[in-house]
Amino acid sequence: MADSVRTEKDSMGEMRVPVDAYYGAQTARAMENFPVSDLRFSRRFIAAMGLVKWCCAQVNHELGLLDDKRTQLIQQAAQEVIDGKLDAEFVVDIFQTGSGTSTNMNANEVIAGRANEIAAGKRGGKDPIHPNDHVNMEQSSNDVIPTAMHISASMAVKESLCPALEHLAAALKRKADQYDSIVKIGRTHLQDATPIRLGQELGGYAQQAKMGTVRCLRAIYALRELPLGGTAVGTGINSHPDFAKRAVALIAQKTGIAFEEATNHFEAQSAKDAIVEASALTKTIAVSLTKIANDIRWLASGPRCGLGEISIPATQPGSSIMPGKVNPVMSEMMLQVAAQVMGNDATVAWAGAMGSTFELNVMMPVMAFNLLQSIELLSRAARIFADRCVAGLEANAERCAELVEQSLAMCTSLAPAIGYDKAAEVAKESQKTGKTVRQVAAEKKLLGDAELKKALDPLRMTQPQADILGSGGG
Repeated sequence: MADSVRTEKDSMGEMRVPVDAYYGAQTARAMENFPVSDLRFSRRFIAAMGLVKWCCAQVNHELGLLDDKRTQLIQQAAQEVIDGKLDAEFVVDIFQTGSGTSTNMNANEVIAGRANEIAAGKRGGKDPIHPNDHVNMEQSSNDVIPTAMHISASMAVKESLCPALEHLAAALKRKADQYDSIVKIGRTHLQDATPIRLGQELGGYAQQAKMGTVRCLRAIYALRELPLGGTAVGTGINSHPDFAKRAVALIAQKTGIAFEEATNHFEAQSAKDAIVEASALTKTIAVSLTKIANDIRWLASGPRCGLGEISIPATQPGSSIMPGKVNPVMSEMMLQVAAQVMGNDATVAWAGAMGSTFELNVMMPVMAFNLLQSIELLSRAARIFADRCVAGLEANAERCAELVEQSLAMCTSLAPAIGYDKAAEVAKESQKTGKTVRQVAAEKKLLGDAELKKALDPLRMTQPQADILGSGGG
């Protein structure tokens, strides 16, 4: 049993650590202090921490502060963190010290522990690599954690969310092109409105998804400034004057994202407005996807007693009691994801507001967790929805035509020819008698047969008309 643990020390004393763990005393202490949840930092955040440590080691070597051997050892271990080989060692709960110090030290200790194993064959310890003196050289948790937040969120948006939204936009655009000739009834205020082509409606959804990709770029731009180099409170104490600029430039080179050193390190560390802004943009994307998914499930409602203008793929049985029932589960999945993202954004906004006090925000771990979760959920949901719902969407042309003909809103195109008041009378009589607008107008002989046919041409109603029929002042 004694061989299953080892003793490590930090500034507060000794701690018992699993013998096979790469982390040390501060990580073990944090595990004791924060047994709050099963939530941990994501793969992307851990990779970003590894990248920060790798780049800092490189710059410290170039500045003559770290020798060749230690630089090589730190970078080899940090690369394993980047590659995901040491994820199991990142064991600290999300709900911890608000600066993320426990997670920064978790990273420092894991990298030092692995580096020392490479150098001496023994995990952990502080020789030849010390977690604070070498891995954390010229850094503070207060600038490392927010830097990792910006890097991980930007990379997640660039590599996952933006491509997923492009994928969804393309799927919707294909369907819009496929069904552009089908005329259906439009709806405003949940009431019948003038006709619209199904392609126009789907094209609107495609544009929403496409605008999501624009918002992705805005999010990356909001996160472009990195706080690295501000150390404890933004002053840059214990760092070389050239450290921040060079480290950020190296991170930009390694990620392919145009990161910059923070214009003002005091703003960058004392507030988390950039994270709040990026989160708000993910919320806006969630709102867009809610609109798309909700409309599609309503348009597919039925199959016999709803709108039924489109059909969507049957992906699974919909009821444990009603045989044959199939539900719009992909839309429901999307709506739940959107609800989670909106809740995450509320958490981020509150943490940004209440956590930012004097020179530091002390709610960074939960902000990072929620923002990264939102990006990941939206990325996955958008792809699943595109592939398992939109790709199999089909138009019900007969149903669309039937509802158009029955709509009272058809009288709208009569107004330029016979006047608003007479057109309203046609609509009222149509509602009262159950006859179509076309039938009532024909019986009243308000227009000639050719004029009436032209005025009530549903396809013609879906676009501007240069030859509007005048009413002669009626």
